[in-house]
Amino acid sequence: MTAPGTAGRGGTPQTAGSTGLRGASGRPGEGGRTAAVPPSSTGPRSAADAPRPPVSHGGWDARSHALLGPRGGSGPAPAAVPASGKPTAAGPRRSADPVKALLHRHKDLCERAVDPLEIAAGLEAHGITDRIAARFRHRDVFSLAEELYARVPGNTAEPAPRPGPENRPARGAALALLPGTAAALAATGWTLLEGPARTAAALLGTAAVTTAVLLCLRQGPLRARGRRPARAVRTGAVHTAVLIAFAVCGPGLTARLTTGGPGDAVLFAPGPPAALAVSVAPAAWCAGLLAAGARRRLGDSRRLDDFAAGMRPLLLGVAGLYTTALAAVAVATGLLLTDGSTPTTTVTLGLLLFTARLLAVHGFPEAAATGLGAACAGQALAILLLLAGRLPGLGLLARPVDAVTAAWGPGAVSALACGAAAGGLLVHTTAVLSRASAHT
Repeated sequence: MTAPGTAGRGGTPQTAGSTGLRGASGRPGEGGRTAAVPPSSTGPRSAADAPRPPVSHGGWDARSHALLGPRGGSGPAPAAVPASGKPTAAGPRRSADPVKALLHRHKDLCERAVDPLEIAAGLEAHGITDRIAARFRHRDVFSLAEELYARVPGNTAEPAPRPGPENRPARGAALALLPGTAAALAATGWTLLEGPARTAAALLGTAAVTTAVLLCLRQGPLRARGRRPARAVRTGAVHTAVLIAFAVCGPGLTARLTTGGPGDAVLFAPGPPAALAVSVAPAAWCAGLLAAGARRRLGDSRRLDDFAAGMRPLLLGVAGLYTTALAAVAVATGLLLTDGSTPTTTVTLGLLLFTARLLAVHGFPEAAATGLGAACAGQALAILLLLAGRLPGLGLLARPVDAVTAAWGPGAVSALACGAAAGGLLVHTTAVLSRASAHT
């Protein structure tokens, strides 16, 4: 018998497994047996002394099982080990860096972003929430966006702060006062002049107010950003013009259709458009206040839920502040012009237009056009019901409108239609503008 560690037949070294030095479990050193003794270093070096896999119990791993084969133990044979010595996974290999895969997927967003806030907003728009961010080993979307921004080549420096609404030039504030100034001049001419001169003053005032309002909508806080669908923009403009026409002529027309004759109702009431023109300045100021608050909360919030929770009261507060300012302007305008218009009609229409403009400014013109169209449809339906009620046998159709008019006056139809649309649009505005993606 050859001693352990020496060459056996054919010069093959005999290991502990071939000489019965292993126990029943197949592990070296078990069952009271001793491990193989290494050969003496003083004798001549033979093939048995050449470098070879270890035969002792040290480094016992999957490769040792593979070298021993099924004879070494009673358990099932382990999986084969490749030549590289590294075991391979049974399933598909996953990326060791999930953030790198996310960066590759949103490469365009990360390269165009000027700060991490834009990346956070874009990730939220793609449906990535704080819970999903935890899968990328980050506590929230903002932390994940900061790492994505830092990994983009060329974004190693700290991002420069963006100019907020508080840094806008004073020209924007002066521009917001132009519609009110033109409306005041037109209202003065309407009050002092008579006959054709009054008509000419009304036409010139309407043109001046329209031009000033368009200038305000192209600059300042009320300017819509980015590319907008042309169809939605045109539809919203048409609906706005129709609603203002209803505010001017709707109450008088409703009163005449209800009474069945001309009566004493004033067909043309310049009070609502004049008040709306004056309220452009408060609307621009409130829109700037909303934008400034959103930017501040974007920098302070660490979770999307925290940002949304802080934006909802801000949105409602801005809407309430504008409504209060518009109510004061509407009351003052009604007292100066004495045209019979009710402040409720002006306030509900103004709130509807304000919420629709906020949606358009932040990239939701389709929803704005839908809300305006709903108000137009409601008022048009009321007029059609009154006209149909004058036909023989169809008087029942006009009774709902007659009841509303008799209870609250001819302006109640417009107030109800605009109020319902403004309420629904305000709920939608609170939902969509509380997202971070709406403010970057």
